[in-house]
Amino acid sequence: MAESPGADVRTPKSEATRTLIVETALRLFQENGYDKTTMRAIAKEAGVSVGNAYYYFSSKDQLVQGFYDRITQLHDEACAEVLATERDFARRLRAVMVRWLEVAAPYHEFGTQFFVNAADPDSPLSPFSTESSPARDAQIALFRRVLEGSTAKVDPELRPELPELLWLYEMGVVLFWVHDRSPDCRRTRMLVDRTVPLLDRVIGLSRLRLLRPVTREIVQLIGDLTRQDA
Repeated sequence: MAESPGADVRTPKSEATRTLIVETALRLFQENGYDKTTMRAIAKEAGVSVGNAYYYFSSKDQLVQGFYDRITQLHDEACAEVLATERDFARRLRAVMVRWLEVAAPYHEFGTQFFVNAADPDSPLSPFSTESSPARDAQIALFRRVLEGSTAKVDPELRPELPELLWLYEMGVVLFWVHDRSPDCRRTRMLVDRTVPLLDRVIGLSRLRLLRPVTREIVQLIGDLTRQDA
């Protein structure tokens, strides 16, 4: 039975084809811009039929979702060793952020191209969209592992919300990275180096009785913002 366009096929051969199409699309997006790049041009450059391209990705937007999934997978793999061996929260968090910068480095120019579309809150390319939820959920799960495998002492009410807050922190770093034109994105690395210790201290202070009311307000705010009827 034939599968629908964009079907989730996971054989080694199909994975290689999916990766080829995504990598080709990213290169053409960089060279020609996202809006001017067609699925037909992507298929031709990748050496596959247009029908085959649509078999894996039903649209250009889904191709970008494929990029999100791909970079999330590579990031997860790059973090495996440090998360298995390091227990200090700040060192774990810094390593995870630096690994993302390393994995994303080849796509820095593309970041500028797709940001205009991704910044639109109604776009499926937005990191907050329903379509982006698999990559978003995977990243939040990664930050949950960062926290749960560490020795960090966190206010019990803040702990369940912290992985999503860390993902929002990552989104801020990504936005800075997109606009960073310093050599090798040194300014973004400096941002990570300077902000991770600050986050570590704030998280540690969250358990102090004096700051618990502030922690409760943060938790309440997150709950209010994420309610479906908000």
